[in-house]
Amino acid sequence: MDDTRRTRGSRIGFWSGPIVALVIGSTWTPDTAVLTRLLPVDRQFDPAVISVVAALAAWMAIWWMTEAVAIAVTSLLPMVLLPWLVGAPFDLGRVAANYANWRVYLFFGGFLIAIAMETSGLHRRVALLTVRAVGTNPRRIVLGFMMATAALSMWISNTATTLMMMPIGKAVIDRFQNRKRFATALMLGIAYAASIGGVATPIGTPPNIAFQGIYARLYPQAPPIGFAEWMAFALPLSVVFLPIMWLLLVFRIRSHAGDGRQVLEHEISLLGPATAAQKRVFAVFAATAALWIFRRPMPLGSFHLPGWQAWIPAQGLNDGVVAMTMGMLLFVLPSGERGERLLRWRDVERKMPWGILVLFGGGFALADAVGASGLSAWVGGRFDALAGLSPLLLIAGTVAVLTFLTEITSNTATAQIMLPLAAAVATTAAGVHPLVMMLPVTVAASFAFMLPVATPPNAVVFGSGLVPMREMIRHGFALNLIGILLLTLFCYWLAPVVFGIDLGAGIPAWAR
Repeated sequence: MDDTRRTRGSRIGFWSGPIVALVIGSTWTPDTAVLTRLLPVDRQFDPAVISVVAALAAWMAIWWMTEAVAIAVTSLLPMVLLPWLVGAPFDLGRVAANYANWRVYLFFGGFLIAIAMETSGLHRRVALLTVRAVGTNPRRIVLGFMMATAALSMWISNTATTLMMMPIGKAVIDRFQNRKRFATALMLGIAYAASIGGVATPIGTPPNIAFQGIYARLYPQAPPIGFAEWMAFALPLSVVFLPIMWLLLVFRIRSHAGDGRQVLEHEISLLGPATAAQKRVFAVFAATAALWIFRRPMPLGSFHLPGWQAWIPAQGLNDGVVAMTMGMLLFVLPSGERGERLLRWRDVERKMPWGILVLFGGGFALADAVGASGLSAWVGGRFDALAGLSPLLLIAGTVAVLTFLTEITSNTATAQIMLPLAAAVATTAAGVHPLVMMLPVTVAASFAFMLPVATPPNAVVFGSGLVPMREMIRHGFALNLIGILLLTLFCYWLAPVVFGIDLGAGIPAWAR
């Protein structure tokens, strides 16, 4: 989308948001008969509150999708409007608590570690060594870049990883003859691998964090989904998708078109030996990952690996506590240079994506209002036609819709909007476990590969000038279809095993 069209769309969205919200809030009242049928007999609801929450949701959706104002500014609307228009139970104390959700701090701590990796140069060293280890002919170089990008994107912002890998890729491209196809494959490989890698961990991409917070907010009695459980589902998906993606991208590249060894060796030589700061940051990173993965008990066949949390007397420990503890550790450990620490606050001020943290809080606040007001139940009641559909069809349909929807909308904003609605439709209309529809929404939001506006990594590599639009659309459309198939199969076959979903048992008791 060019700047002129984006500006025009933003102007339209700026006025459309409050106008649509005013119309909904002043003219629409939900059907109370539907709510009486759907909600428990002891559940109190106020149709006026539901209309206000619906108006707020519409306003936020329009502003998020058109980027009429900064996404973080839109995310503050619940804190402003709900106390004024509703009051109790949605007073400022309740609404503001969502912006301090522990999952916000999980992402904050993860960002601290990522910033330390960037400022120490560790991320660049890991990337270059990985590419060299995989090989230096054109096809292997693309694979090496994709593996390095995916590995880094599991822990570092997808956008930051793409921005870091792109200039290295450009330097390698300059060493090749007949480089047009190679350049396209390498740039697209970096962008797509950033999205695929980000899916693999709970902190790898914003939709994953949004899912965890909204799921826990809507279903506080549900079995928790920790770091290990998410990776047991999403990491195999990434591992399977990445080589398929690579084969599609390098199919028409000749293996003898050139060699990038000299460029890689030169870049690695510029790094010099690993510094004390890089070694210490890597140690903190590895320890954090281990603490996340092994916090809770992990069954390994007949062997049951106890989680370390069972040995700690304190209650309430979670992945956010781990993230903040290890993030704080970076501020106190010496870097090896006189008077310096592994992480400096001025680097955090400059590199921390503060707006994303506010976005999470706004999404959690909106999800809380949508669920507690009864709006989600009302929306779910509108989809009675889904009752009786098989879980496989529900999953496939959800994946397909979200994959192509996020081609033209922000994947994070789309996930924030759609997750509460997907949960409502799953439990109220379709009569299935909420994860049957929430998991496809979450992952499919990161599986859009056709257009530059679909994800930040796509936009970054398109801006390099090395990727023609028709090539991104051609490869991206094929990968969208492959992603729909893979994600549907993984949600239908693997997710029930990992998350204990009984697809034939209907709605679990804690979700009723």
